[in-house]
Amino acid sequence: MSTVKLTVNGKAVSADVEDRTLLVHLLRDHLGLTGTHVGCDTSQCGACIVHIDGRAVKSCTTLVGQANGANVTTIEGISKGDTLHPMQAAFRDNHGLQCGYCTPGMIMSAIDIVQRHPAGLDEETVRHELEGNICRCTGYHNIVKSVLDAAGRMKVAAAAE
Repeated sequence: MSTVKLTVNGKAVSADVEDRTLLVHLLRDHLGLTGTHVGCDTSQCGACIVHIDGRAVKSCTTLVGQANGANVTTIEGISKGDTLHPMQAAFRDNHGLQCGYCTPGMIMSAIDIVQRHPAGLDEETVRHELEGNICRCTGYHNIVKSVLDAAGRMKVAAAAE
């Protein structure tokens, strides 16, 4: 057993966990943050994506010890109270989800994509960047539309801060 200390969605967390504990299990089973989904356990689907120190990471293959001392953000931590994050709002407004299972991972990936491409995005880049996320429902058209819409919204929100 090891004690890990990290910040999750702005709150300090300390937990005694087995060394083999995956971050997704700490989030879901110990902290009750069930928005992060387990889809494949093999790092193929992207349903488990969270941000560690601002970078998108697949939490189903990340040991908790690797996040020790880090700042972890889950889907539950990106809105501001009742105000959705611009990416969440764009997914809602552009029908970028159907069953919703992949949506948290898609949104967390998409935020990272927009942040890594401050000069702007095009459809081809978004589709390429989302290759690590699987959606079995939508055909991706509205997901791509949502990401492109949100990129503009995020730029406006950043300028207003």
